[in-house]
Amino acid sequence: SRSAMDHQPKFFENLSGAGKAIAVLTSGGDAQGMNAAVRAVVRMGIYVNAKVYFIYEGYQGVVDGGDNIVEVSWESVSSILQVGGTVIGSARCKSFRTREGRLQAALNLVQRGITNLCVIGGDGSLTGANLFREEWSGLLEELAQKGKIDAEAVKKYAYLNIVGMVGSIDNDFCGTDMTIGTDSALHRIIEVVDAIMTTAQSHQRTFVLEVMGRHCGYLALVSALACGADWVFIPEYPPEEGWEDTMCSKLSENRARKKRLNIIIVAEGAIDCHNKPITSEKVKDLVVQRLGFDTRVTILGHVQRGGTPSAFDRILASRMGVEAVLALLEATPDTPACVVSLSGNQAVRLPLMECVQMTQEVQKAMDEGRFLEAVRLRGRSFENNLNTYKLLSHKRPDAELPKTNFNVAVLNVGAPAAGMNAAVRAAVRVGITEGHKIFAVIDGFEGFARGKIKEISWGDVGGWTGQGGSILGTKRTLPAKYLEKIAEQMRTNNINALMVIGGFEAYLGLLELSAAREKYDEFCVPMVMVPATVSNNVPGSDFSIGADTALNTITDTCDRIKQSASGTKRRVFIIETMGGYCGYLANMGALAAGADAAYIFEEQFDIRELQANVEHLTEKMKTSIQRGLVLRNENCNENYTTDFIYQLYSEEGKGVFDCRKNVLGHMQQGGAPSPFDRNFGTKISAKAMQWISKKLKETYRKGKVFANTDDSVCLLGMRRRNLVFQPVAELKSETDFVHRIPQEQWWLKLRPLMKILAKYKTSYDVSDSGQLEHVAMLPKEAETGAI
Repeated sequence: SRSAMDHQPKFFENLSGAGKAIAVLTSGGDAQGMNAAVRAVVRMGIYVNAKVYFIYEGYQGVVDGGDNIVEVSWESVSSILQVGGTVIGSARCKSFRTREGRLQAALNLVQRGITNLCVIGGDGSLTGANLFREEWSGLLEELAQKGKIDAEAVKKYAYLNIVGMVGSIDNDFCGTDMTIGTDSALHRIIEVVDAIMTTAQSHQRTFVLEVMGRHCGYLALVSALACGADWVFIPEYPPEEGWEDTMCSKLSENRARKKRLNIIIVAEGAIDCHNKPITSEKVKDLVVQRLGFDTRVTILGHVQRGGTPSAFDRILASRMGVEAVLALLEATPDTPACVVSLSGNQAVRLPLMECVQMTQEVQKAMDEGRFLEAVRLRGRSFENNLNTYKLLSHKRPDAELPKTNFNVAVLNVGAPAAGMNAAVRAAVRVGITEGHKIFAVIDGFEGFARGKIKEISWGDVGGWTGQGGSILGTKRTLPAKYLEKIAEQMRTNNINALMVIGGFEAYLGLLELSAAREKYDEFCVPMVMVPATVSNNVPGSDFSIGADTALNTITDTCDRIKQSASGTKRRVFIIETMGGYCGYLANMGALAAGADAAYIFEEQFDIRELQANVEHLTEKMKTSIQRGLVLRNENCNENYTTDFIYQLYSEEGKGVFDCRKNVLGHMQQGGAPSPFDRNFGTKISAKAMQWISKKLKETYRKGKVFANTDDSVCLLGMRRRNLVFQPVAELKSETDFVHRIPQEQWWLKLRPLMKILAKYKTSYDVSDSGQLEHVAMLPKEAETGAI
């Protein structure tokens, strides 16, 4: 329903906030990343010439007025990006629930000319905001009758615009894939689980972990998926009658298989099928009574709300904050209050009340015992997580497994990336469940040629999700020079399909193998690639396994460096990141760390640009923020090296600031995988193995697998909102082979965001935003890329 006018690109420079006043408040439970959202709203608001106000202590501050409502400047939000919680405070407010309270609130806003409200909070806070908006004109009339404001003000401030952002660690809001704070809460949980695993292993203990989620099992479910927990209890999907026996036999089976520890995760709102609570203590007592296992309970509590926000949450919140201001600038009296949210990796606007109603539907379904419906209403992402967890956590007895007589080989290719092991584990377990024999290849194509290949079992991959690097071993070697030997190994081991987990080399490798099909029948089998590289430079996928972990490493390091720079004053740091020619890490790292500039290969720069950056930093040193942070991708320019830029800045900044440089290097490839990478790796790899099974059935003729069409060599990638299989042959036209990057990259659209938040004048194409979508119940077969 877009009119002809909409086809011209829309630029935000043409939207002005002059004469508008925007207030931002945080309400309800705090969540990491709220500050990043506040910062983005303030800076984007000031950027478009609007006045921006902080409201302290949530709705309490709106009602109390006075110095709880303060106009803020650009520098007011400096250094809050890396702080958890909310610096403007949040309070539960009884008086805002009364009409008198809202009357006072309206007066406080009108006196300052504020008619645009940006609310960051949970569903309760957003519902309150919507009611306030509906009553607004009535409240103003009442204020005029009481003589508190004049008739002019009633006309001038006739409408209140509201935009919401969901900040809630529970991820319990329908219509948003990820709420602000969820990813950080998962980071806290996973850190704890990783730590507990080592002690549990030492003592052969069982640990029962209670995580937050009174009405929503998202945190419990995803952390169970990310750490390979033995059992998980969530409110949406209560266990069947007799679960006590099932769980205990599962735990003792695991012990019999030499597994030294058990992890059971319980959401605080977990219930059984009669809606009776299942508590962590109850689970512990059960295990002790029935099995006599040494069992401990750990309740994570408010740890989950604390700590610094993850890179994902900072980027999410920064994008949402900017989008929220755009939504307020474009709001008319007729547009309903909306929430800004992410779907896949695309910003969307949704009617606030539709989301709230859907969220309440879930609760209703749970209260009435319609649990399958509750899971469906939570959305595709939740349902996917649940199905994947069920698939991977419980091994069916051998007698019940189908036997396909197919052999599938799994290998890692390229440089190590965190999350590769999670992907291997998922592939092995799904493959076994589908009835195949799975062979693990050690050391990539090189190991393959040397016959380093062995069958791998369900138990062999236990505990792999949390391990960084590549346990199978990985090499950059391409298969072309070993074709003869690899074909021989495929023949000897009767390999009927190939799953390659890796980066750009994996993609090149599959192209080489498919080209070799005319010469070797052995390569006429289904082959699939799952992208795993810190550089995120694989064509056909917006994300690759390992990039999120690397981004968190960069962000953490930048936080520490910023602290050092703030202490010394007037210091600029130049930080070199990895990524080959792909600027993803430098660009997104800059956005997450609040850097002043990021030099990348995709956006050519010259000496004038460098000079402008130096001048910009010189101006910045005159303000209260006396530090600078500049990121540089390792291959952004062969002549403007990190040393060159360092020397240039040192010379030009003489007397104003001094300069230091830091090359991050291989620490970006290491470390325990982030929750996102574990989860993404697990889900994408499970899906790839299911594709292999489908292709094997399709291509099995006369006792032999024979596949030689383009669509039997695919790359599975996430594109915008969906996971899609793309023939590698078709991706050739989208690839810049010289620089090993895709020709078009989605994240370049976010480039202006970083510049805006660092106070550079820039152009920003916002044609994508602005369509109000509806919360749809999605059709069954649609598969989202949401993690």
